[in-house]
Amino acid sequence: MPARKSNPISSRLASVLVVSLATMGLLAHAQQPAKGPSQRPQLVVGIFVEGLTADYINLLRDNFGKDGFNRFIRDGVSIENVDFGPGIDATAATAMLVTGAAPGVNGIPAARVWDSETRSDYPILLDPAKIGNFTDETFSPGALKVSTVSDEVRISDGGLGLVHSVAPDAQVAIILAGHAGNSGFWLNETNGKWCTSTFYRDVPAAIARRNYGVTLASRLDTLAWTPSMALDRYPDLPEYKKLYPFRHTFPSRETDRFKAFKTSAPGNREVAAIGLDYINSLKLGTRGVTDMLNLGFNVSPYQYGRDADNRIETMDAYLRLDSDIANIVRAVEKGPGMANSVIFIAGTPAPTGGKRDEERWNIPSGQFSPRKATSLLNMYLMAIHGNGDYVNGYHNGYFFLNRKLLKDRNIDESSIRREAADFLARMSGVSAVYTLDDIMARRAGDEPLALQRNTSPVHAGDLLVMVNPGWEISDSADDEVNKTQNPVVRCVATTSPVYILAPTVDAQSIDATVDARAIAPTVTRLLRIRSPNAASVPSLRLSSVR
Repeated sequence: MPARKSNPISSRLASVLVVSLATMGLLAHAQQPAKGPSQRPQLVVGIFVEGLTADYINLLRDNFGKDGFNRFIRDGVSIENVDFGPGIDATAATAMLVTGAAPGVNGIPAARVWDSETRSDYPILLDPAKIGNFTDETFSPGALKVSTVSDEVRISDGGLGLVHSVAPDAQVAIILAGHAGNSGFWLNETNGKWCTSTFYRDVPAAIARRNYGVTLASRLDTLAWTPSMALDRYPDLPEYKKLYPFRHTFPSRETDRFKAFKTSAPGNREVAAIGLDYINSLKLGTRGVTDMLNLGFNVSPYQYGRDADNRIETMDAYLRLDSDIANIVRAVEKGPGMANSVIFIAGTPAPTGGKRDEERWNIPSGQFSPRKATSLLNMYLMAIHGNGDYVNGYHNGYFFLNRKLLKDRNIDESSIRREAADFLARMSGVSAVYTLDDIMARRAGDEPLALQRNTSPVHAGDLLVMVNPGWEISDSADDEVNKTQNPVVRCVATTSPVYILAPTVDAQSIDATVDARAIAPTVTRLLRIRSPNAASVPSLRLSSVR
């Protein structure tokens, strides 16, 4: 059979058809608009948690819900070890997180600092020139010497964006609001009102309703904190701890009831409720500009119970906070949406010390009295330099010398510091003494660079004394007074976790230790705004969603 000839007309038609389809495809592709840059986030929520540790979060993951910590670990960036360096409390750590600068630069070395003239300590943000709203406390961010993430959010949109903060602690609330914030509110320890400084202009309706309507004081008598689940479900508990559930109340007869409430899980729930009210009533993140809401929480060991072992309370605080965070995430989803929002959780160190272990455990201990040490040191210096009041006082580990007297008598400050250090080092309970000269020259401690960075020369004393772990520090003239109430020295690492949930960032875990100063520029980079003006550490390079 002869071979079948192909039809030339059909071949030409097929070729024309293929070329036409390809051309149409190219034209259609060319006519599609180019994909523009993604929209800048409209809402950023900062959740700052005093005492937060990655160990507890990992321990309790199976007990958490899906939208709290597990959501951040599953879909966001997990940084387990954010390093603040030595000698940092929650107030100073918060300032480091929002400024990207260490205390030596940002001006916030601790919650309270020493005044050599009055020989007493005072809150670092104290500002007598301001007036308190719903309080007689007078605070402002004046001591904060640099800009914050909150400030940069406000500046980026010419002041159209809103920045609000709510925290139990006054100074944390102010640091979170920054210099340019609309409002910063904290809980008054005397009357239970949510209060602020006249430095800030706004009083959101959510606050007014709580201060004039159903107040916290009227609700607190009937409120009790008890375990949120059966005791046998709390992990890693010895059997004896599963027998007696805790119950903490806040009756009106207790003078410290608001102070205790501020550090409890119900206190966290109150802050979260205000945060939800802010998101909904202020329409945060839905106004075409970037808004910021910062909230302060606390999961530090609860110090107002009778039992020194407060593991159940701590775990329960985490469980309840997980639920609070989940509610905040869901509120953001219903509002601006997670595609338009950045939420981050940042831990800060818990207070050092705690209650002393029972004597039956035979843990080596003792009592260091700064009052007695001051008296003995002064007598020693008088024997060398003549009569005088050489020691000004003691605060937060530092001994302060009377620099005015030293100047009047033409005594070299560096020399007398060395003499004083040699004397204090021989006292019982003292493990090391560092002079201010050694600290600033980076010759002191296991982390000399970090210690120097975390020291504010304006506020630092002349001699830093390290007391043995296990020892109590008592300011009482009588060693037996408040014997069981003095804080016990414990060596703890000043690292905390940070979790970031952002639409442009892929899920990832960072195991390496991260400098706390890198968090602020990392957040501002996600917001596509400039970093705070003292942020000298580069932002973290996070894997982006493809």
